[in-house]
Amino acid sequence: MKTSLLLPFFVALALLAGCSKPADTAASGNSTAAAPAATTGPRTINIEANDTMKYSVTSIEAKPGEEIKVVLTNVGVVPKEAMGHNFVLLKKGSDPLAFATAGAAAKDTGYVPASLKDQVLAHIEQLGPKQSGEVTFTAPTEPGEYPYLCTFPGHFQVGMKGILTVK
Repeated sequence: MKTSLLLPFFVALALLAGCSKPADTAASGNSTAAAPAATTGPRTINIEANDTMKYSVTSIEAKPGEEIKVVLTNVGVVPKEAMGHNFVLLKKGSDPLAFATAGAAAKDTGYVPASLKDQVLAHIEQLGPKQSGEVTFTAPTEPGEYPYLCTFPGHFQVGMKGILTVK
């Protein structure tokens, strides 16, 4: 009597075992799963700023419409009030010297002059020592040279600048 009760259980167990797939289908050569899609995202450009008022990267090349992430790290030790650094990317044809000159008088807006804000494509706020900031933007679709600079007073004038070249 007990055997007749257990028989359906063993039959069901045998059927279930026969229907299962091998644990590692890739090892058996029967895998139909697609490979994971490649992760896409912005290309990251790491730039260091230092107490000698220089960017570590002064030239960036980009394809039209490419997504770019700039990470700026202030590796200096001088306090922000005396040696803050930012990153300001301007439109093609902008005058970076005029922008930096106007920026020097714009302390309340992080040395980014409100009157010229329409020239800014992307920017990272003023950073103190050992701070990092980032901005993600889409490169312009029009080929050409787009200047970037630090607008802290005097920094552009001593060479804290670069060019994003879209081609």
